[in-house]
Amino acid sequence: MERKIYFAGGCFWGVEHFFKGVDGVVKATPGYANGNLDHQPSYEEVYTDKTGFAETVEVRYDPARVSLPELVDLYFTVIDPLSLNRQGGDVGTRYRTGVYYVSDEDRPPVADRFEKEASRLGAPLAVELEPLRHFYPAEEYHQEYLDKNPGGYCHIPLPAFRYLRLYQDLKALLGDEPDPVARMAEASALIQERMRWHWVGFYRVAPKGGVAGGAGTEIAPEDCELVLGPFAGPLACLRIGYGKGVCGTAWKERRTVIVPDVDRFPGHIACSSLSRSEIVVPVYASRPADPSPRHSRPDRESSPVAVLDVDSAEPDTFGPLDALWLEKVAGLIG
Repeated sequence: MERKIYFAGGCFWGVEHFFKGVDGVVKATPGYANGNLDHQPSYEEVYTDKTGFAETVEVRYDPARVSLPELVDLYFTVIDPLSLNRQGGDVGTRYRTGVYYVSDEDRPPVADRFEKEASRLGAPLAVELEPLRHFYPAEEYHQEYLDKNPGGYCHIPLPAFRYLRLYQDLKALLGDEPDPVARMAEASALIQERMRWHWVGFYRVAPKGGVAGGAGTEIAPEDCELVLGPFAGPLACLRIGYGKGVCGTAWKERRTVIVPDVDRFPGHIACSSLSRSEIVVPVYASRPADPSPRHSRPDRESSPVAVLDVDSAEPDTFGPLDALWLEKVAGLIG
């Protein structure tokens, strides 16, 4: 049976378009929610910021295909949850962020995701969590706006739509495959096929001089090294020491490391002279209890079993959006 949840995330054109691409979403409808009028407002009225309405998208979904927590996680990838009444260049209470639920049983799982997001960011969220009071669909010209106007305004960065498709396709491809090397091989191939970066691959934690996968919890990280795993791209370094180079640093510090210019990174290991910028994401045996998608704090509860390494032939290729999505991809590997 279909269920509904309502997301306010800035301009509803982009939010609608994003959720239409989520597997399991049956329909996404832009409209106006939780204002102080008891009748259908016009866009012009809402634009004044005097009606209290927020531009909101009604998301109807099949819970057998996508869960409510998954939808909330995806919602957090397309908003700035610390920004009050502003998303991108859009400013005003009509552009505030919020999740509005129709059933009281939906509040606990949503609140749980809010708590985890606040913990990861280390700050209170500027996102409302309230019951839906009322919702009015927007005018027809707002419906499927970006389908009708492919070059139309969208405050959500375009790479987010590519990452969504990549993440969902990879999740479907991996399924319940238990072998981590097979999962890494599939991920490397698909990421490279879709994103066309210089090098994509994994380095796995192993005892020094040993085989990856043989390291037990009793072996100190200092007695281990990273050994090359499945990858897509030119030849690469076979082994990297603990805390050495970008990969070893991400492993040791248990955080995503973004390097805009590899020549300015102290101790950079030049596996390829064509590499200009890099991002390295830790991979855990299972998703850590408190990962840091904003790569601001290392995870202290578990130790990485591998790292996902991505190199670009262009400088300054990667940013917070790449970190956010590649951490989600890494979470599929464990």
